[in-house]
Amino acid sequence: MKIQLRYFASLREALGSTETVEIEAGSSVGALRDRLIARGEPHAGALARGRALRAALNQTLCDESVVIPDGAEVAFFPPVTGG
Repeated sequence: MKIQLRYFASLREALGSTETVEIEAGSSVGALRDRLIARGEPHAGALARGRALRAALNQTLCDESVVIPDGAEVAFFPPVTGG
């Protein structure tokens, strides 16, 4: 199934703003992140497990255990701090 990826802030600088990817049905946000990391650089560095990142599914913040439906939009971004 196809989904749309969006990246924000420093991730956007490293990976671009959007891309479309094919994933297996039943894939979670965490499994998607691991698959992107496995691509190698620049995804491996930008999405590394040691980095604090947030995810959103269809513009709603979500946990990495959430299963992604067909045609969804998944966004990754660093945590936002206020000041």
